Amino acid sequence: MSKNEKIRNVAIIAHVDHGKTTLVDAMLKQSHIFRDNEQVVERVMDSGDLERERGITILSKNTAISYNGFKINLIDTPGHADFGGEVERVLRMADGVLLLVDSAEGVMPQTKFVLRKALENKLKPIVVINKIDRPDARIDEVADEVLELFMELDADDEQLDFETVYTAAKAGIAKKNIHDDGKDLKPLLDTIIKEIPAPEGDFDKPLQMVITTLEADDYVGKISIGRVQRGKIKSGEIVALMSNGEIKKAKVSKLYTYEGLNRVETAEAQMGEIIAITGLTEGSIGDTIADFENPEALPGIRVDEPTLSMTFGVNTSPFAGKEGQFVTSRHIRDRLFKEAQTNVALRVEETDSADVFKVSGRGELHLSILIETMRREGYEMQIGKPEVVYKIIDGKKYEPIENLTVEVPQEYMGTAMESLGRRKAEMVDMTEIAGYMRINFLIPARGLIGFRSELLTSTRGNGIMNHVFHSYEPYKGDIPGRSRGSLVAFEQGTTTGYGIYNLQDRGIMFIEPNQQVYEGMIVGENSREMDIDINPCKQKHVTNMRSSSSDEAIRLVPPRFMSLEQALEYINDDELVEVTPSSIRLRKAILDRNTRGRLAKNSRKVSD
Repeated sequence: MSKNEKIRNVAIIAHVDHGKTTLVDAMLKQSHIFRDNEQVVERVMDSGDLERERGITILSKNTAISYNGFKINLIDTPGHADFGGEVERVLRMADGVLLLVDSAEGVMPQTKFVLRKALENKLKPIVVINKIDRPDARIDEVADEVLELFMELDADDEQLDFETVYTAAKAGIAKKNIHDDGKDLKPLLDTIIKEIPAPEGDFDKPLQMVITTLEADDYVGKISIGRVQRGKIKSGEIVALMSNGEIKKAKVSKLYTYEGLNRVETAEAQMGEIIAITGLTEGSIGDTIADFENPEALPGIRVDEPTLSMTFGVNTSPFAGKEGQFVTSRHIRDRLFKEAQTNVALRVEETDSADVFKVSGRGELHLSILIETMRREGYEMQIGKPEVVYKIIDGKKYEPIENLTVEVPQEYMGTAMESLGRRKAEMVDMTEIAGYMRINFLIPARGLIGFRSELLTSTRGNGIMNHVFHSYEPYKGDIPGRSRGSLVAFEQGTTTGYGIYNLQDRGIMFIEPNQQVYEGMIVGENSREMDIDINPCKQKHVTNMRSSSSDEAIRLVPPRFMSLEQALEYINDDELVEVTPSSIRLRKAILDRNTRGRLAKNSRKVSD
């Protein structure tokens, strides 16, 4: 075995908003990747619109910097457990990890999730305590928390002997000792070169690499990305593509390595390099690219099982096809199966209906990001209520349990705990941090559906929650669902101020005047348990006894507008979310009120 001494492959782990992307920006700037006349884009690693809007990393990115004759490949990992499929893959390319922790917030659940994966893969860690310039920084306490986390995750002696670097990523400084004067990120880069092992492997043995990421390019087609585990690969070479015991012949069209944020074409790449290949049209994630004469497969990529599923169907509302560009089942099917090729934690299954597909993923965020991406691309569809994926083991029903961390101001602690108690949550521990209570729970995954919006309401926007998959446990029993019914429009038309005004005392409205509605569309939440059919399009008839200008005295309560996630959390089993590029509407699965009434009557008879 030999080492590629001039390369370091490092994955960066951090919780949402702990400064990971800002740190990569600073490293790129200080490594002079950008020429003086080039504009440096902030948050270069979060390149997607959704990533920038939400401040989260969804897809891992690769970048490389040169430092003192060394090449450091930096791999950005998603911080959210819902993108565990991404995490699983990118760690296959790394030899070490930078664990980035906020100096005030300390260790968070998502940090724990990705670090566990890194330690299982025997990667060498470096701890980076970031945002040391925060006025509420508690650096020593956070350092102790990190050590406790390593011990909790059963790190071995070598992993426990980690180096710590203190940084202020925004200012672009790093220190080995908290009392040093920091000028730049040199102490961090030096620590990476010294601590992270160089890639090990055989230069002279036949080629081996696993495809860890796929990208699509309009000009060159499919791009396969991975790390060369053994041997070398050349542009134009014939290789073996190995998948589940099958071997296919393929040709490497072009070969690229990374320099800064760019891919640079190269004639040859050796063991330890992270590369991108074009020409492998049939390659999938987890496939081995091997020497054609001596093909040897590497282990595939194991990904956590999906825990949540939803149905995606063709939009059947009266407004179908008015706002979207791709509306048929063929369009939706092709897009979902294309997504499943690159999104390894996603499962897409056909159902008995040709127009409906069952899509399973790692959580609500994972699936809602897919829906949001599709609607921005011009797709129109209807989505069913999220359902938990159960397992049957020895005839018993098991369900996914999540490790939930809630941070609330002390005065709201009782409300949050009462709500979680109804959802079958069990408290694990509680700590106080700067006036906030941080409480850990174990809760069934289905108990989290709808909890985020309830927490924000009950804490007046001050509650923070994060969750990560814990394990499968025996079914915990029934959890009460939504306690209020829906206000459903019983005719198609345009809403009026007069119509809405007369219905306001029935509950909370989701609509405003001059909005198009249809029969079966949910226009509000009833203040009682049952659904009510209403008419928000009612006109005020003008007679010679009264002037129409008297409408001006009407005062409407502002309606509640829902985001995509809130809408998915809100709906009941007999309801759907209609998603188009410009609208999110709630509707009944059966639009005709007479049919709905008959079915409700029959179900009551059966239950009696």
